[in-house]
Amino acid sequence: MSRPALYVAVTNHGFGHVTRTAAVVAEIQRRCPEILPILVTTAPRWLLDSYLPGEFIHRPRAFDVGVVQPDSLTMDLPATLTKLNEIRDRAAAIIAGEVNFIRQNRVGLVLGDIPPLAVPIARAAGVPCWMGSNFGWDYIYRAWGGEFERIADWIGECFAQCDRLFRMPFHEPMSAFPVIEDIGLTGGSPGYDLDDLRSKFNLTAPKEKTALLTFGGLGLAHIPYQNLTRFPDWQFITTDKQAPDLPNLVKVGGTAFRPVDFMPLCGRIVSKPGYGTFSEACRLDVPIISLTRDDFAEAQHLLNGIRRHCHHRIITPAEFAEGDWDFLPAPLHPPETDQPLDKTGNEAIAQAVVEYFEK
Repeated sequence: MSRPALYVAVTNHGFGHVTRTAAVVAEIQRRCPEILPILVTTAPRWLLDSYLPGEFIHRPRAFDVGVVQPDSLTMDLPATLTKLNEIRDRAAAIIAGEVNFIRQNRVGLVLGDIPPLAVPIARAAGVPCWMGSNFGWDYIYRAWGGEFERIADWIGECFAQCDRLFRMPFHEPMSAFPVIEDIGLTGGSPGYDLDDLRSKFNLTAPKEKTALLTFGGLGLAHIPYQNLTRFPDWQFITTDKQAPDLPNLVKVGGTAFRPVDFMPLCGRIVSKPGYGTFSEACRLDVPIISLTRDDFAEAQHLLNGIRRHCHHRIITPAEFAEGDWDFLPAPLHPPETDQPLDKTGNEAIAQAVVEYFEK
């Protein structure tokens, strides 16, 4: 008898969607190794391997564009609109090709995060489509007005056919979805012994003076690394392979290690707004220093979330790029509420998927 197949379509925008979805898939594999996940994403294989210990099929396909960005904060809206129109024009061909694949591989369920075309693909193939996210692309694009509103309407029509949405914390209303189930935080967990990491990377500074600098898969074009010399008694960890060689800077980019592996060793995480980083930090109760981002509608929901639930500081891009980083040792702001965050999002989605296949 063939194994039950789960088709997992992931939006092509940075690494955050891929890592949070891969963490859910890893939990599905842990609960039911018989389920064969098919990861449909152009994300690199090494990134998937770093989250998924079990067997899976990697199908490199792009069903959306997210936002065209040269780095994690700079957006090219004209190029984004051009790509979106190209995808919409090719939608029928994309759907037909994937329906063929789904039927040939006897896929039983589509799980999306959160490419709009995943829904009409599933519907045309005759299988349910579930999705998990804290925002929809219709919400992002509609905020930019003009031609993007037409695209947002089309995306909303796709989402309206979704059978079930697992809505993550730090979310916008996601009102296009007819069936919404709120869940807890999703994301990866540290995978290495902390003493081994300290030894391997010579991490000798105390936790309260160790900071992780992480800005997503696209990174930032200009990080003022010269400011690190102002804090010789601090130790900094970066995922930026292009970072300069400094005595108090440890570069871990391009290794098998992920940012989440180092988070328990850190007293601060310096980042831009991103669900993946924020969620993994909150799951581990690690404080966050975040830049603001006024041109991306999701960012305000993320920043509001860490204000409510996390020790934090919020800084402007100018403070980060042009200031002297006095924010680093400054006292953190406490969370606005003592209401605990649900951290069981991986488990909630995984259990629902396993129960579906066991029916």
